[in-house]
Amino acid sequence: MANNDSGQPEQPVEPIRPASPTDAIDSGAGDLPTTQGALEIPDQPTQREMVASKLPSASLSEQSTMPMRLTSSQPMQSATGAVAAAPVIVVRNLVKTYILGQTRVHALQGVSLEVRQGEFVAIMGPSGSGKSTFMNMVGCLDRPTQGEYWLAGKLVSRMSNDELADVRNRLIGFVFQGFNLLNRATALSNVALPMVYAGYSKAERDRRASRALQLVGLGARMDHKPSQLSGGQQQRVAIARALVNSPSLLLADEPTGNLDSRTSIEIMAVLQALNEQGLTVVLVTHEPDIAQFTKRQVVFRDGQVVRDEPILAPRSAKEEWEQMAKATKQEPRMNQTQVEEIP
Repeated sequence: MANNDSGQPEQPVEPIRPASPTDAIDSGAGDLPTTQGALEIPDQPTQREMVASKLPSASLSEQSTMPMRLTSSQPMQSATGAVAAAPVIVVRNLVKTYILGQTRVHALQGVSLEVRQGEFVAIMGPSGSGKSTFMNMVGCLDRPTQGEYWLAGKLVSRMSNDELADVRNRLIGFVFQGFNLLNRATALSNVALPMVYAGYSKAERDRRASRALQLVGLGARMDHKPSQLSGGQQQRVAIARALVNSPSLLLADEPTGNLDSRTSIEIMAVLQALNEQGLTVVLVTHEPDIAQFTKRQVVFRDGQVVRDEPILAPRSAKEEWEQMAKATKQEPRMNQTQVEEIP
């Protein structure tokens, strides 16, 4: 850790400290558990409102319910805004070395960076650059050889296996390239799965899972199994599963890797809408065009960060989706969803 002018070691900037995921339940509010600045999924909708300002008006390949509008407990600044939000991720001098027989592989070599609340960051780099290792560290799936990792105010790099498992379940939402859905389970059961490990009752799991599916526009497909859903719909189920515990951080590992270009834009529109409402999103991708939908690019090479810069004019997935709809002369047919504004 670096020293300041007085010779004393510097302390990391105090990251946000989320409330307990059960606070909303204990208080009798009945909403999904929330963290500071995290997302709240409306409970009983009371007013009708289209979400055209946040998400594409319809899918070119699928007709589904319009995703519900997200709300955030605090207004968020953009990655380039004048007022900086508190950091969700703080890594200092992160080192990861693998020993393969007589060979030492230096996957990460002194990586230091911060990701602040409400940012949308793309992690990029060629194969072997260290980006996947970095994501494993950030996702609490592996421990660094050296260095510190703070997540939402917690020094997770020194936690036990049980503590890391709890952090993964409560503070991080994962979205993978392969969806990782249970083939014999319905969309509702797939989304509810993380809450089984969190100890929620069956009724509470179903209630929260149904609201998360409504959030991503699949309110009419809760009883469908993965084989009955398109690729884009399956990835929406995976996103709903990642959101159901109201995480501080959403990690998306190549979320468009198995999708065609049109469906990829649909998924990026969902992620952009989530981010615009305050959710911190870190996305790993090898596709430069997908990275252009984010607000910041961090490029890895040989285990080090070689470039870290904001994207001043991110592409709008919603606008590109609408252009596709016009080009194919398809009139979107999508049911409106009632939503509730939460102050």
